[in-house]
Amino acid sequence: MFAVESYAAVRRFVFIEGHSRREAARVFGLNRETVAKMCRFSLPPGYTRTKPAEKPKLGPLLPVIDAILEADRTAPAKQRHTAKRIFERLRDEHGFAGGYTVVKDYVRIGRARGRETFVPLSHPPGHAQVDFGEAVGVIGGVRQKIHFLCMDLPQSDACFVKAYPRETTEAFLDGHVSAFAFFGGVPLSILYDNTTIAVAKICGDGKRERTRAFTELVSHYLFRDRFGRPGKGNDKGKVEGLVKFSRANFMVPIPIAASFDELNAMLAGRCRARQAERAGRHVETIGERLVADSAALRALPAVPLEPCEKRAARVSSMALVRYRTNDYSVPTAYGFCSPSAPMAQI
Repeated sequence: MFAVESYAAVRRFVFIEGHSRREAARVFGLNRETVAKMCRFSLPPGYTRTKPAEKPKLGPLLPVIDAILEADRTAPAKQRHTAKRIFERLRDEHGFAGGYTVVKDYVRIGRARGRETFVPLSHPPGHAQVDFGEAVGVIGGVRQKIHFLCMDLPQSDACFVKAYPRETTEAFLDGHVSAFAFFGGVPLSILYDNTTIAVAKICGDGKRERTRAFTELVSHYLFRDRFGRPGKGNDKGKVEGLVKFSRANFMVPIPIAASFDELNAMLAGRCRARQAERAGRHVETIGERLVADSAALRALPAVPLEPCEKRAARVSSMALVRYRTNDYSVPTAYGFCSPSAPMAQI
């Protein structure tokens, strides 16, 4: 193989000084085919195969290896074939007479070919992602599991976090209302996972049937709802990362508060303080990049949504209504009223 300097000298002699390739071959003492290759490549290309190497023993069994690797994609991680196990099966079940190394090399290439690859995402301003996380806290002297809603604006990495005793419809709605008030506007769109609080059913064509409460939330604030693929957390990787960040930074050590109101005041303060920080490789702070998000947000409606779940129920003779296994008293004038009763009678 000729040195890079030789390539540069020959190419300059031909392309810059204007000499012919025949003359370059005579001056530099090279074969004319070598000079032609130097004119085609700016650097020594190295050895290049004109066709794949033949595998006379393994070739007929390549579809068998491919089938094994494809089946392994749905098998438990600890029960997938090693290259050695594939070699043993080829030897015992198919009479393979070749060596282990050629099998191992093909398996390595086959697995690399089947792995997912990703590209970094760029996020336009004014869009959001939402998810719930879990942690442990001490509220009113009681150690308990807490559920916290996270809203992330991916363009700026600005965040909002609010904790609740349970992941309920009321918490889901209240988290949105509070987040919109925190950011001072409504995102153009919000990306979710397929939580049953928002999605009643995933149809065969991929469309979602929304729950009544979620439909009311979307109708009140007029943002566009989007959903990730089932089981694909990387579709909303920003808020997934925010859930981990919040748990590791806002809730370590285990938070201690007299009430959820006190805990949420602390979390809101942490979210504001984070706006002075820089995320990733960005030169600007989160707060500086939040300006673009804020400019793109829609204005808040005149009246916020009342974050409650609405269910129709029949009032018993004891003027009681049942909701989530509990009985609640209502005015006796509502006695025996059912969901089908005209509202004017209630």
